Amino acid sequence: MNIPVLIEKDEITERYSAVVPGLPGCASAGDTEAEALENIKEAITLWFEPVDHPESSNAKLIELTV
Repeated sequence: MNIPVLIEKDEITERYSAVVPGLPGCASAGDTEAEALENIKEAITLWFEPVDHPESSNAKLIELTV
């Protein structure tokens, strides 16, 4: 799967940020571009991990394939 990642160097801190525009809240950073890319790979993996949510008695958990 190919996922677009926006990499940007901060001119003040000279660190790199990595953001995935298509995955809300999925972001990371690093001292180098390579480190930021490695860190965002981990962030993407964690973004897709399932999370247990407490369910009320009238809720249904449904999985969709898209």
